[in-house]
Parts: sequence; structure tokens; C-alpha cells
Amino acid sequence: MDQEIRIIISGGGTGGHIFPAVSIANAIKAKCPKAKILFIGALGRMEMQRVPAAGYEIKGLPVRGLLRPIWSPKNISVILDFLKSKRMARKIIREFKPQVAVGVGGYASGAALDAAYGMGIPCLIQEQNSYAGKTNKMLARKASKICVAYEGMERFFPADKIMMTGNPVRQNILNTQVTPEEARLQFGLDPNKKTILLVGGSLGARTINESVLQHIDLVKDSNVQFIWQTGKYYHQEILERMKDHQELPMLKILDFISDMGAAYQAADLVISRAGASSISEFCLIGKPVILVPSPNVAEDHQTKNAMALVNKDAAIYVKDADAPDVLLEIAIKTVQDDKKLASLSENIKKLGLKNSADVIAGEVIKLAQKNGTERY
Repeated sequence: MDQEIRIIISGGGTGGHIFPAVSIANAIKAKCPKAKILFIGALGRMEMQRVPAAGYEIKGLPVRGLLRPIWSPKNISVILDFLKSKRMARKIIREFKPQVAVGVGGYASGAALDAAYGMGIPCLIQEQNSYAGKTNKMLARKASKICVAYEGMERFFPADKIMMTGNPVRQNILNTQVTPEEARLQFGLDPNKKTILLVGGSLGARTINESVLQHIDLVKDSNVQFIWQTGKYYHQEILERMKDHQELPMLKILDFISDMGAAYQAADLVISRAGASSISEFCLIGKPVILVPSPNVAEDHQTKNAMALVNKDAAIYVKDADAPDVLLEIAIKTVQDDKKLASLSENIKKLGLKNSADVIAGEVIKLAQKNGTERY
């Protein structure tokens, strides 16, 4: 497609919002190389670094989330910042002249898409989770199209606007060429041994880390090997606590894994939080997983994400509070059960929706083609 179109993409706050946003942008550029894309994010949040690193311009707004309790006097300044962010968003929109605004969730998308809708610009929102976030619920009636990854989302959104697309994922996860044996060698492990990957997100997860630290004897005696991403926040503390243990060649401890495609290939089983982006990756690659949902998220949406898989025998669920006592034992038992691994892999793969970014990009371009820039 040779026509120039102009698109704003807004949202962020977490990798779960940013990865899909960048994937959608990349898919739009692949379909329409002349497309001009501008991101709008929240000042001080991770999108302000991650989006430029992906090659896109971003403007920041001073928008923040409401504090609890909701009636706190401190929320007066939050509301004032939201109104200021809307004014800033309108100015950005007038200058950039987009034909479409895309929201992926997060504080910034609320202000940006609210402003865009008020200026007559069609909006598309993408909801990653099985339980819709507050921002997307607020924007639903203003959206022309709502792209979702789970069934039953009509309880949050108008049914006639919903399109089942799945969640865009990082392409390097899908394009990994190494074999499981080669991947294990990359991590300095035995290429032929059963391997468990533990990930708690880029910052780590204390519960998952404690599940290992409290059961080092199980690690040593399991005849299983482990790749353990501690998260940068916890890494130094964990290295200190591990000093009292002899060298453990079956336990590879890393603060951060840059090549997650290779890490997934190396693993027979993954232990993970239940963020929507991670779950979408597991579905597409058919990876057996034990989900330990974070209790520290809005509306407990990670538990709802997890149960959408567990109810279809596509994942194993361990409650965060129970994990330090039972997680490692369940993981070792599961990874040694080839029949269980095969069943989990088969069932989770049925839930994967391919080419999500491409499908969403197509819908964005359709909206853009219907709308000129005369309103400016």
C-alpha cells in the first residue's frame, strides 16, 4: 500500500502493553511503508525508553493513575494532571493530524483516545487480558473497533464492536531457529536433561524466587536443570543468599534473559506469572506452563487470565500464597511426566491465535482509509 496514513498509538506502563503496541506498529509499517506513526505515553513510565529503542517517536503526558482510597484528596492533583494531559493530547493531535488513534491500555491511552474521540477521530482499542482494564472499559463506547484475545468479552464491551484477534507477541519468540538441545548448550546446561525455566517478568517475582531459595535441596536432588531469571531488582540479594551453597551446575541464575526465544526452546516446562502477553506467547509456541498469577494487579486480572487456560486443561495453576511451599515440587513432578507435558502442550496450542498484529494492523488501516484529515 503506497498511500501515506497517519496513526497515533497510545498506552504503556508495562511490557504487557508496550510489546503489543510495538508489534502493531511494525505490522502497520510492513503493510504500509509510508505510514507515519506517533506514540503517546506517560512520562516516567517504561514506554518512554522502550518505544524509541524500537525506532518510533513518542510524546509523554503527565497522566497518572488514581490513588486509593478513591476519595483521597491527593486524587485532585491526579484529575488535574488528566485534564492537562487531555489538553496536551489535543495539541499533539492537531499538529500530527492522525486518521486513527489506537489504544492498548494504560494511563496515557485514556487521555489520548478521549481527546481523539472528541476531535472526531476513529479509535481502535486492543484489550490483552481476559478481564478488561478500567481504561479500556471507559473507552469502549467511543471505540469503532475493539480487538480482544479471550472469549466472553461482551460482558465488558459492546458485542458488535468486538473482534477476536489474539494478542500480538514479540516476533523473535516465534522466529527462533535453535533446537532445544542447542538452546540448552547456549545456557551452559546439559543438552539432554529435562529443563525448567522460571521467569517473573523483567523485574522478577519475589514469590517465584522464594520458591527456589527455600528448596535448594530439591533442585540438587531432582535430576532436572533450571534456568532462573531472578529479575534485576532481586538478583544481587539472591546471589548473596546463594553464597552458602556449593556450586550447582544444574541451576543457571540470570538477572535478565535477552533472548527469550532461546530460553523457551530450552525449556520443557515454564513457570511464569500470568500476564496476557506471556500467555499469548505460550499459546503460540505450545509451551507447557505453570502459572503463578501476581496478586498485585488491578481486579486480580492475572488469576482470571490463568483460569481461562486452566479450565481448558491448558495450564497448571498455583496460587501465589501457596507457591513457596509447593511450586517447585509440582514443577519437578510435572516435567518428568511426558504424558502430562504432551497434553498441556496440545491443549494450550489450541488457544493460540496467529498473526494477531497483522490482523489488527489491517483493521487500523481500514479505519484510516475511511477517514481523511479534513477535520483539522
